[in-house]
Amino acid sequence: MLRYSQGVPADPQTAPFRSAARQHTLRERNLELVARAVFGAPEPLSRADVATSTGLARATVSTLVDRLVAGGLLAELAPVSAQRAGRPAVPLVPAARSVVGIGLEVNVDYLGASVMDLTGEVIDERVEPGSFHDSDPTHVLARVGELARDLAKAAAADGMRVAGARLALPGLVDARTGLLQVAPNLGWSTLDPVPLLGLDDLPVEVANEAKLAGLAELTGDVSSSFLYVSADVGIGAAIVVDRQLFLGERGWNGEIGHVRIDPAGPRCGCGSIGCLEQYAGKEAVNRAAGLAPDSPVEALVRALEARSPDAEAALHRAGTALGTALADFVNLVDVGTIVLGGAYTTLLPWMRDDVESVLSDRVLSAPFAPIELRAAAAGPYAAMAGGAREVLRDVLASPADWV
Repeated sequence: MLRYSQGVPADPQTAPFRSAARQHTLRERNLELVARAVFGAPEPLSRADVATSTGLARATVSTLVDRLVAGGLLAELAPVSAQRAGRPAVPLVPAARSVVGIGLEVNVDYLGASVMDLTGEVIDERVEPGSFHDSDPTHVLARVGELARDLAKAAAADGMRVAGARLALPGLVDARTGLLQVAPNLGWSTLDPVPLLGLDDLPVEVANEAKLAGLAELTGDVSSSFLYVSADVGIGAAIVVDRQLFLGERGWNGEIGHVRIDPAGPRCGCGSIGCLEQYAGKEAVNRAAGLAPDSPVEALVRALEARSPDAEAALHRAGTALGTALADFVNLVDVGTIVLGGAYTTLLPWMRDDVESVLSDRVLSAPFAPIELRAAAAGPYAAMAGGAREVLRDVLASPADWV
C-alpha cells in the first residue's frame, strides 16, 4: 500500500504563505487529514477509527469519506461485525485502479515506464533494453515519452485517471528547476528533459534515479532513517531521515559513486580520479572479473558460483571499496541502516563480509551500535516505482483536487 508519509516536506523557509483558513480551505485540509489517516494506517480503518485518530466529529468524517470514495481515492471493504451493539464497521482502504501515477526511467542499459495505483500495485510496465552510453537525449527522451503515452492511453481506456509522471535520470538533477546538470554515464549535460518527452498533456517532474529508488523502499517494515545505495554502471545514493528524503540545497547530494577511494586510481567518467564507481560500479566489476563490461549481473553470478578466482577477486575489491566509502558516510552522518539496491541487491551475498569488515574497522561507533546492512526490497525497477509513488503522494497531499 502507498504510505502517505513518503516524500519531501515543504521547506518552511520557501513554502508559500498559507492564509487563514476559510470554510472551504478548512474542508480541504480536513479531507487531506482523513486521507492521511487511512493511507498511513497499517490496517484498514473504519469511519469511527478515523474520527478517533483525527479528532474530527464522526458526522464530518462520514461526509469526507463519502467524498473520497466517490472520487475514487478510497474504497470500502465488506462490513465487519462489531463486538458490541451497533452497526458493523466498514473498513476503508486505498482505491485500486482509479487514480494512477507513471514512473519513467532512462538507465544506461534500458528505458522504462511503469504505472502504479493507490494500493501500490504495478498494473502495467514497459522496459526496453539497450545501450545508452553517449546517447542522443532528443531521441532517447522522445522514445520514453512514447512509452508514457502508450501506458497513459491504456490506463484511460480502462477507466483510470493518470495524475502525472516522474522521470528518473542517473545524474545531477536540480531539485528546484528539474534541469539535468550532468549525467556522465549517459554523456548528457545542461539539459531540460521535460520538453523532449513530448508529454504536453501530462504533468512531469524530474528527479535523480537513486533518490526515487530510495523512496521506493519506504514500504512495510523499514527503518525510518537509512542510506540507500544503488549500483549500476554508476553508483548513486539517497539519504532518508525520518521517512523523508534529505536533498541538500539543490538536490545534488548522494553522489557516493564519485567519492575518491584512491588518489592514484583510474580516471572516472566524471573527470576525477579513483572514484568508487571505478572499483564497485557494475562495468568496473565485470572488467575486473574478466567479463564484457556490459555483461548482465547474472553472468557475474554464474562466475561467482563457479568459484572463478577473477570474479571473487573483483567482488573482494568492490566490497572493500564500497565499505570504505560507506564508513566515511556513517562517521559523518550517523545512520544505522544501509540498504543496497540495483546490482548490489543480487551481489550482496558475495560482498557482505568485506563491506561489514570495513564498516566494523572504520566506523567509530561500530562497537556500540553495529550497522545493519540489508538488500533492497523494491525490485529491479525501483526508480520507476519510486517515481510513480511520488506522483501519488502529491495526489494524497491535495485530495480535494481529485474529488
